[in-house]
Amino acid sequence: MALIGFVIIWRYQVRAGSEARFIKAYGPQGDWAALFSKAPGFLGTRLSRDTEDAASFVTLDFWESEEAFEIFRSQCSSEYSRLDKEMEALTEAEERLGSFRTAKKYGA
Repeated sequence: MALIGFVIIWRYQVRAGSEARFIKAYGPQGDWAALFSKAPGFLGTRLSRDTEDAASFVTLDFWESEEAFEIFRSQCSSEYSRLDKEMEALTEAEERLGSFRTAKKYGA
């Protein structure tokens, strides 16, 4: 099977008291998804909360291809940086776990 999609996975440790704002900003209808949705090739975002550590979350950002994501980053770099700076206060730590090619597109 050909690898046809692309996903970027991030892990976050959210500051105490910031969970509701974080969920709103990083969820499928949140601030990040709104920015990403300006780009052709963005397929959606999923947000998951750790079952053992309620302050730990991961996001999965789905794109048609790595190229679609790179085009977005080059065209929206200032908006991306502004939003990233604005959201810093919500987390104690963030880590990009990796970028992966996927066998199926998001939602398929």
